Amino acid sequence: MNAPRVSKEEYYLGIAREVARRGTCFRRSIGALIVRDDQIISTGYVGAPRKTRDSVDHGFCLRDRLGIPHGQRYELCRSVHAEQNAIINAARAGVSLLGGDMYIFGSAPETGAMVNAFPCFICKKMIINAGLVRVVCSTAAGPHGEFLIDDWTRAWREGDILDDTHQYGT
Repeated sequence: MNAPRVSKEEYYLGIAREVARRGTCFRRSIGALIVRDDQIISTGYVGAPRKTRDSVDHGFCLRDRLGIPHGQRYELCRSVHAEQNAIINAARAGVSLLGGDMYIFGSAPETGAMVNAFPCFICKKMIINAGLVRVVCSTAAGPHGEFLIDDWTRAWREGDILDDTHQYGT
């Protein structure tokens, strides 16, 4: 007998897990996948800008060396986030993201345990402006979290953009 068919969310998160394996971050393995009309249109993983040295090349994480906690001081990181790279890769290929969904898988490199792969504030702003509709993320508790971009924009209109509970490091 065949194993039960996986849901679309599990399928796309599984592909994002494989994408994450290309990452070069010591702190988190994160992969992002953008799907529109049930077709994968872009992927991205955490890594340094093209043609530059990453943390693996250097042999250390600068933010670890400086004692910076998760979720803080991203401007000191060598890497571009997976979500950003997925958006950038679509732009390089001339592909519209309007109406698409993003799937984000994250794990701890040292243990492989799933983590809450919620986008940071910078990535959330990019996701909103890219015209995506939904984000599906792996969570430490499983199986996944789902966010509608309209909910983010409504909450930020009514409250404050920095009043948010779903982000890396929390």
